[in-house]
Amino acid sequence: MPNLEHPAYPASDLLHLESLVPCREPQVSMLLSIFGERQQFSFPSIFIYGHTSSGKTYVMQTLLTTLQLPHVFVNCMEYFTSRLLLEEILIQLQSSSSDTEQACPVHCDTLNDFVRLFKQAVASRELQDQTLYIVLDRAEQLREMEANILPAFLRLQELTDRNVTVVLLSEIVWELFRPNVGCFEPFTMYFPDYSIGHLQKILSQNHPPEYSADFYSAYINILLGVFYMVCRDLKELQHLAALNFAKYCEPVVRGEANERDTRKLWKNIEPHLKKAMQTVYLREISSSQWERLQHDGGEPGQLKGLSAHTHVELPYYSKFLLIAAYLASYNPVRTDKRFFLKHHGKIRKTNFMKKHEKTSNHLLGPKPFPLDRLLAILYSIVDNRVAPTANIFSQITSLVTLQLLSMVGQNDQLDGPRYKCTVSLDFIRAIARTVNFDIIKYLYDFL
Repeated sequence: MPNLEHPAYPASDLLHLESLVPCREPQVSMLLSIFGERQQFSFPSIFIYGHTSSGKTYVMQTLLTTLQLPHVFVNCMEYFTSRLLLEEILIQLQSSSSDTEQACPVHCDTLNDFVRLFKQAVASRELQDQTLYIVLDRAEQLREMEANILPAFLRLQELTDRNVTVVLLSEIVWELFRPNVGCFEPFTMYFPDYSIGHLQKILSQNHPPEYSADFYSAYINILLGVFYMVCRDLKELQHLAALNFAKYCEPVVRGEANERDTRKLWKNIEPHLKKAMQTVYLREISSSQWERLQHDGGEPGQLKGLSAHTHVELPYYSKFLLIAAYLASYNPVRTDKRFFLKHHGKIRKTNFMKKHEKTSNHLLGPKPFPLDRLLAILYSIVDNRVAPTANIFSQITSLVTLQLLSMVGQNDQLDGPRYKCTVSLDFIRAIARTVNFDIIKYLYDFL
């Protein structure tokens, strides 16, 4: 028995619509009840909200297209000013009314011009006898526009005296939209997140034709078991499912297992899913590069030598300044002679280790250091002689602005400024590799 029923639309169209929007039948049924029949006046404005990838945009596009309802669909992120937004709505109305004729350019500077041109466009399309739907995706951008734009869209039906409904799609709640002076309240509707059962059903529909539905459903079940706790974004899960399915099928392709040998298939795919867990949402490498790494058995970080989130482009001497700052933050002062003087003699670690120094400096956190010590370490680790010019001091300021260094204390101290290095060990090792500097040899904790 079909879940979607409405006397104004053919049963075949509703059945097709139901197959296109799985797990969203209650929301679609509610929207059909709100829309009513084509010639009936609907709500002046509808506000639909929900988290990312909860199906708001897809459901609305599919519903309006499948039932062939006249509509205009605009992304407010693309048309980020009021003029661009209003003109795009009029352009879409004009282009859909004349398929053969070239649409003339539309100029709309004010809201009064938009109301006047909108009435003309609706009259030319002969839409007086059916509802026109204006869908504004990413509607939270309306808050950044003029103060009269949002209230005008909410009561556009009243301003134009036309059968029009404005649908706002957003990821935030209506309370964050409501102006302080008040406005017309829209009908609000919430799209909940997909449950794990919904995700299983939706993802299982994309199974390749050469494999059975049960085999692909078992793969999706494994995928959700790994990723559901850290990622519930349907688009990201679809990307991960398509990316790792070839690796899951390898034992079957090689003849080492059949489609029902779940344990062997799981043991084959488990390490690769753990690697993919490290790069959820990041897109550090392309899909083709990821597949190549899986085939070669490499690590994601091995590509190009560095991982994207542990690497930042810095000038040459800024890298050495950051390395010197890290050494000054995590090495005791007395070890500078041992690390940075050529004829320092033999100094064992146990000879000058005090009780409070038995704890790793990396566990205690970075310690502040004066500017003089930073420059002294810099001159020791750089091969070429570096003059203390304004360029060097400006690079120190830039590192503080980038929050790679932090200034400790007040600027009016007589003994000069003091700094701390705020980067992690993995980050500084990645920076040191770009200048062929082995920082581990100069860290007291790793002696």
